[in-house]
Amino acid sequence: MRKFRTSTQRERGAGTVLVLALGAVVMAMLLGLLLLAQAGVMASRAAAAADLAALAAADAARGLTSGEPCSVAAGVAGKHDAKLTSCTVAAGDVVEVGTELAHFFQWGAATGRARAGPPP
Repeated sequence: MRKFRTSTQRERGAGTVLVLALGAVVMAMLLGLLLLAQAGVMASRAAAAADLAALAAADAARGLTSGEPCSVAAGVAGKHDAKLTSCTVAAGDVVEVGTELAHFFQWGAATGRARAGPPP
């Protein structure tokens, strides 16, 4: 009786290469997901800074707190690591502000806009 040898030498290591390639794809997808989540967090922080700055500026415009509304808004935005990009005090003590929060990867900045004024 003759024994037939199957040649497995050609396929040796093919599973390892496949697992390494799939691992690299999964890691790249996780990195992309992490960057997307970070962008969402930065946008949320910029919007929150704009909201709080607009509320503080509206209080200053109405005379409830001391200070010039735009400088108060800049101070509040600075406490949240944001930069005030625009500040407009309109009629009726309505304040509109814009903030910018720099992304530490230098891929752009997250921006936020808010408007606040006296209650109706």
